[in-house]
Amino acid sequence: MAEKSYRTVDIRPNSESMIKPGELVDLIEVTPLSLSDRRIYNQLLENAWDAIDKPVSHIIAKSALRGSHNSNDRVGESLERLMSAIVKVAVIWDGEPAVERVQLLGGNIEANRADGLVEYEIPARLRRIIGNSTVFARLQREVMFALSSKYALTLYEMVQKRGNLRWRSSEKFSLDALRGVLGVPRGKLTSWSNLKLRAIDPAVAEVNALSDFMVAIDPIKTGRSVTHVELRWWRKDDEAAGAAGRALQFSKVGRKVRAEERAQAAPTAVPARPAWLDGRGAALRTETYETARMRHPGYDIYFVEAEWRAWAAAKPAATDPDKAYLAFFRKYAEANPI
Repeated sequence: MAEKSYRTVDIRPNSESMIKPGELVDLIEVTPLSLSDRRIYNQLLENAWDAIDKPVSHIIAKSALRGSHNSNDRVGESLERLMSAIVKVAVIWDGEPAVERVQLLGGNIEANRADGLVEYEIPARLRRIIGNSTVFARLQREVMFALSSKYALTLYEMVQKRGNLRWRSSEKFSLDALRGVLGVPRGKLTSWSNLKLRAIDPAVAEVNALSDFMVAIDPIKTGRSVTHVELRWWRKDDEAAGAAGRALQFSKVGRKVRAEERAQAAPTAVPARPAWLDGRGAALRTETYETARMRHPGYDIYFVEAEWRAWAAAKPAATDPDKAYLAFFRKYAEANPI
């Protein structure tokens, strides 16, 4: 029986988390936004959630948007940037992949009083995209406000969108596509080394420290140049998840210092097998996973492991499972080039 498909608008937030449509996670920004803009936009989406796909206005208190800041100037400036922001959303049009350009925020009115309200609208085209969405990210509010850069917040949203996919634990991006999704301004961080040092490493360190998932971004070369990356994610074990909870209790300054320290350390170990592979036989050696990743960059090594185990289930047990897996991987890669 086919699995029932749920619309994103039917998913309910709770006291600790909010819902963000997947189409609004992997955005290609035409107008770069700040960390504050992104947080405020998430709050506007959350506030409008019960009628977000309806042609109605929504009202929210300015005090809810300004956070710990006493001034309302930041709120007004963010609203203006969000109104002028044009983003590209990947959609299906007449059965074919297409790009739809939409505004993030429609018209709004802001009361002059410091304790006043903001009334705003979600643009019609964006309402239609949200109404048709079936993929979403569940964002923990505490984590969203703890992350200290827009790159970290964007990476967190990307992982939350993908983290519960059962048969997938990695995804390949071109370097230009990753810059676009992260919102790197044009002309900035143009080399791989600068992008890694200034955006990727600090973001990975923060997400690893504060979220429910571990994440890694590995470079993939074409010739001598880095042209793509592989984004990998895996859920933390209980001990690591507990450490993330404790990290959220630290001061913001303390979190940033520790994240910078972690970014300078190079976590090269291959992650543990995803939970969905439990019960499918003994895990392979760490060196085997490392060899598979080196020989076949861009492939999801755990998905291929599941394919191999399913194929081998009706056959005699392999004398050397590690060699058998690598041999299967070689044939799989030849038959399924990427």
